[in-house]
Amino acid sequence: MTTRDPVRLALLRNGLDAIADEMAVTVVRTARSYVIKEAMDFSTGLIARDGQLVAQGLCLPVHMGSFPPTIRAVLDKFGDTIRPGDVFATNDPYTGGGTHLPDIYIFKPVFLKDELIGFAAAIGHQTDIGGRVAGGNACDSTEIYQEGIRIPPIRIAVNDKIDQSFMEILRLNVRLPDKVEGDVMATIAACRRGEKGLLELAHRHGADSFADDINALLDQAEHMTREELKALPDGEWEFEDFLDDDGFTDDPLRFYVKLTKKGSDLTVDFTGTCAQVPSSINLPIAMTESCVYAAVRSVLSSDLPTNSGFMRVINIITEPGSMVHPVPPGAVAARGLTSMRVSEAIWGALSKMLPHKVFACGVQGDFGVIIAGYRDKSDPFVLLEFLFGTWGGRPNKDANDGLASLAVNYSNSPVEIIEGEQPVRIERYGFRDDSGGPGRYRGGLGLIREYCLVGVDEAVLQVRSDRQKFQPYGLQGGHPGAFARNYINFGKDDEERLPGKFMRTLKRGQTYSAFLAGGGGWGNPLDRPPADVLENVLDDKVSLETAREAYGVVIDSDAWVVDEAATERLRQSLRHAGASTREAAAE
Repeated sequence: MTTRDPVRLALLRNGLDAIADEMAVTVVRTARSYVIKEAMDFSTGLIARDGQLVAQGLCLPVHMGSFPPTIRAVLDKFGDTIRPGDVFATNDPYTGGGTHLPDIYIFKPVFLKDELIGFAAAIGHQTDIGGRVAGGNACDSTEIYQEGIRIPPIRIAVNDKIDQSFMEILRLNVRLPDKVEGDVMATIAACRRGEKGLLELAHRHGADSFADDINALLDQAEHMTREELKALPDGEWEFEDFLDDDGFTDDPLRFYVKLTKKGSDLTVDFTGTCAQVPSSINLPIAMTESCVYAAVRSVLSSDLPTNSGFMRVINIITEPGSMVHPVPPGAVAARGLTSMRVSEAIWGALSKMLPHKVFACGVQGDFGVIIAGYRDKSDPFVLLEFLFGTWGGRPNKDANDGLASLAVNYSNSPVEIIEGEQPVRIERYGFRDDSGGPGRYRGGLGLIREYCLVGVDEAVLQVRSDRQKFQPYGLQGGHPGAFARNYINFGKDDEERLPGKFMRTLKRGQTYSAFLAGGGGWGNPLDRPPADVLENVLDDKVSLETAREAYGVVIDSDAWVVDEAATERLRQSLRHAGASTREAAAE
């Protein structure tokens, strides 16, 4: 590691982080869609002149690793022709290193004394990107050409003047041109704020040594990460998880990961993961790498810098043509679902390496819901939501109910804003009782969200969901969380259960209900204090039946107290039955 003043590096690191956060605030203040400004589906960052990430705003951790491969595509194409006042854009996963077409990346080079010192970067998930299905997230697309407008790495501004030809092409190809243009301009504004902050920081630290300081900061992050890894056990750990299907067949899709840790190096190997599929749930390699970095970063010290120096110690192995490394023209629009399962598989392997540090499986962004159509022939609307559910039980406490996962720092889309902008009424939004996996520490409750079409005669309903066949896993004896479910209600006592991935017409007055899965439990539920079980029952999180059958707790429903003697007898019986079952399985 390069030897430099540690105080100087600490000040530099905090300054860079603050600038990235200021960029994020700029996006929230100026964006037009609630997908970005309310749900927070965007990220900001600062990048060194050679393409290494040096800071990321408090946005989506799972975006972290996608900035470097995307800026590399820009550097490879434009190289020495990059000038002050340029702005670059791309969204294509195959030519631009992106993650899927709705994510438009913006990069603004920063020059000091005619010398390139870095880039300000932002990514925003657009409400629509064109293509055959509104919202750009359809599962049943079979090639990327169906998914929307593809933007290779291109220069969209010269001398800080936006190329209006680019904006005209973009507006012409999307259903909500004002929103999309506004959100792109918000990310450009954030990059301009990043440029200003980076220049101020460079002047403060000294222009001549700024590049060396950045390299030292990256080296320091690598050194700190290696020192922490050295203290962890060496070995190999494997885990597999599954997606229910690809929407075309009923075949489950396997995600296999093997962690190999030796000294200060960590290898994450996906060899054995299923081949890419015809549907659009394939995960571009840039997003696969991001999932790895986000999952590994979550189990290491919070003091570690989040930059490319941390990423250097991790070797990622994938097979081209697999679901975690698709090749053209594979469709990828709904890749968010797969990113959840990949990160959960990595956490599963990490739970074997660090059994008392990793949470049980939570419920990330499995549900993507789009309701789209026209108020009249020239007035389109697009409701786009990603429903994030809950955490899994933790090694030392219960899960957080209704909170986005560690990999995806997503936020809630308020009901009032949805109903104010869309011809939809939210009929119900709340927790599912008995959905959290039983454990010494209970898994989080899943959510219920119901949409009723009220403002138009019909709309397209497109849903990307999962966990109807494979429950979120528990750890250390904890039980899995509840299955997810989809329903459409046609009227009183007329309800149809739907598959996980579908597209159909929703009529006025009909209601679509999304029942999210629950988080897995951590630890043996028979070790949970009976008083905690009683509290959950009183809060309507756990039923009397589950308290008895899963936790072995007998509750007097007249006095609402625990029957201590009956509970002790029941728990002894359940422990004995469990031991007998394990012995029979071993034989």
